[in-house]
Amino acid sequence: MLKVGLTGGIGAGKSEVSRLLVASGAVLIDADRIAREVVEPGTPGLAAVVEAFGEDVLAADGTLDRPKLGSIVFADPEKLALLNSLVHPLVGARSRELERAAAEDAVVIHDVPLLAENGLAGLYDLVIVVDAAPETQLDRLVRLRGMTEADARARMAAQATREQRRAIADIVIDNDVPLEELERRVKEVWAELVRRARETGGSSRQPQE
Repeated sequence: MLKVGLTGGIGAGKSEVSRLLVASGAVLIDADRIAREVVEPGTPGLAAVVEAFGEDVLAADGTLDRPKLGSIVFADPEKLALLNSLVHPLVGARSRELERAAAEDAVVIHDVPLLAENGLAGLYDLVIVVDAAPETQLDRLVRLRGMTEADARARMAAQATREQRRAIADIVIDNDVPLEELERRVKEVWAELVRRARETGGSSRQPQE
């Protein structure tokens, strides 16, 4: 099994890269999706979040009001750290469970938005960073996700810098390119992942561009 950490700043296009890798044959473990699962109604995770942030973070139907919670934590580093301390251990436990269920020869992609921020690079055989210029990220968040510019900038500022992410990368995928070029690059990366999985089962962690 080759364990790959996939990360990138918000709006960098990491989801598209993970989709292309899955289409190529990768097993995807999506930390964002799991983070939603562990705070579904009735879970200990949601109970802990409500205890920490109050009933106001619940929607009328009892689910977590993620935009409301986001507006609170992304404007306050201490509150963001508190939220992470509640949710990340639950996400980690579920991720390990899914990884154990994968085939022995699988290429397992862990899609982890805060990989750099939480110092998690050492957990993986290889780290892939999806990279885009900050102005590209901002445009996508405002134009495609409907965020206000202020909210988008706050979320970007709460994450690692572009330089910090690139510093932990074994492979960088540039996503300031047309989709056809991104697809070509991901195919190259997939071939490299398959080669490493077959030949070494791991990585020498030598940075590549």
